Amino acid sequence: MSATPPQAACYVYGIVPSGTRPPEAAGVGDPPAPVTLVSHHGVAALVGEIDVRRPLGTPRDLIGHARVLDEVAAARTPVLPFRFGAVVRDTAAVTDELLAPQEQRFLAALEDLDGLAQFTARATYRQDRVLREIVAHRPDIARLREEVAELPEAASRPRRIRLGELVAEALVARGRSDTDHLVAELGPLAAATSRAESTADQPATVSFLVAADRWSAFERAADALAADWDGRVDFRLIGPLAPYDFAPQLVDAQGPGSWD
Repeated sequence: MSATPPQAACYVYGIVPSGTRPPEAAGVGDPPAPVTLVSHHGVAALVGEIDVRRPLGTPRDLIGHARVLDEVAAARTPVLPFRFGAVVRDTAAVTDELLAPQEQRFLAALEDLDGLAQFTARATYRQDRVLREIVAHRPDIARLREEVAELPEAASRPRRIRLGELVAEALVARGRSDTDHLVAELGPLAAATSRAESTADQPATVSFLVAADRWSAFERAADALAADWDGRVDFRLIGPLAPYDFAPQLVDAQGPGSWD
């Protein structure tokens, strides 16, 4: 006779120092269970109970996962975030399979991140304004645009395709230039930076690892940059966040279906 499969498991949000006050934010689950600590010597895991019969990974779960970790980071507590969370059988498994084998690695990483949190800056273009700038500075694009406008739709199709390619390339190039400017303006106030590849749709996304005593100065510098870009760029600064882009890779999330 086979054993009855477990209906509850332990969801792990990330790693913090032992003695950390658990966040009050609503996390993963329906309804979310309180977030508690499982400690082993100097390190602890932020955990919550989940029902394994319910699929994970909904938008609500992802928001809850980030909410828990970001509350810890905002309290100026070092945290090693699991980007998607990990699921283990129970709290004993958290200690035996996660904390004990990697205690020294976790301690070293937490020490490196002590007093630091992530801020992510995202810049998106106001298309009408930026497209006008591109046409004004690119005579080849301006000429092709005029040719397309003078031809019937069917006859202009190849030129329309080429025009779209040139505009997309110009947007990416401008995004790289604006990303360089973003890093030049805010990077000196950060301990580290991580920049995403520019695309036509998302020209500039940069994450900064910032010491807590520089948060206010960093935010003021970001406000000044947003004012300089006003009218052509929609600028958004998000943080303080858990250091998703700067923490070492921890473990991959596991689904409850993988258990025996």
